[in-house]
Amino acid sequence: MAFEVGTPVVTQAGSTSKGPRRGVIEEVLRGDPSPRYRVRWEDGHESVYTPADGALKAQPRRRRTTPTTTAAATGTRSGRATKRAR
Repeated sequence: MAFEVGTPVVTQAGSTSKGPRRGVIEEVLRGDPSPRYRVRWEDGHESVYTPADGALKAQPRRRRTTPTTTAAATGTRSGRATKRAR
């Protein structure tokens, strides 16, 4: 899979003591069939990366969460409207 400039990517670490490495594609040096990328990693370092098959993946985009309305703001209790005693 070829990536474009600006694509957030993730690769698994080469050892079990380290977690996944995240970065952003800064430049496409060579496309398919043997891609080569300049990647800026989240720690600020930059490197030229030639991924093995399946080693570099697009980082999933975060889902946008919609704000929820609280029961106190709507005057409800347990999702149902309540009558106030007079």
